[in-house]
Amino acid sequence: MNKPLVGIVMGSDSDWSVMEKAAKTLVELRVPSEVRVLSAHRTPEAAASYAKQAAERGLRVLIAGAGRAAHLPGVLASYTVLPVIGVPISGGALAGVDALYAIVQMPSGVPVATMAIDGAQNAALFAVQILALTDDQLRQRLLEFRQNMAHEVLSKDAKLNRTFSQDFL
Repeated sequence: MNKPLVGIVMGSDSDWSVMEKAAKTLVELRVPSEVRVLSAHRTPEAAASYAKQAAERGLRVLIAGAGRAAHLPGVLASYTVLPVIGVPISGGALAGVDALYAIVQMPSGVPVATMAIDGAQNAALFAVQILALTDDQLRQRLLEFRQNMAHEVLSKDAKLNRTFSQDFL
């Protein structure tokens, strides 16, 4: 089995319903990854250790999902120079807006790329784009993924046009 290149980390196993989209996208594009549950607040030493050791274990990008206070992406970023992609998880009284603000407002010097609320698939695709800078085969798989996505949209467009034409002519 190939060594993981992407680490997917979430603050709670309840975040899996969102973060699973990142994992599935990486599997589809044949990018080895690993999944962990580490909390910035409940397991801070384990989160710090994970981030500190990530590069030496071969990881190239981290994707971190967190809700509410959403400190996990920033905590991981503070312990590594690997790119960290934050995914704000919806939930709570503010429906994920609090998590979005917590991730997107990182202080200068500790950047975290921030996706949309529940944007785990885009986080995976962004990680793939980073990796594809130095991997021509992966870049080709990403291009094929986008071509397939475009084909699906055009197929849906054609189907809708046929349905509309039949219903209103």
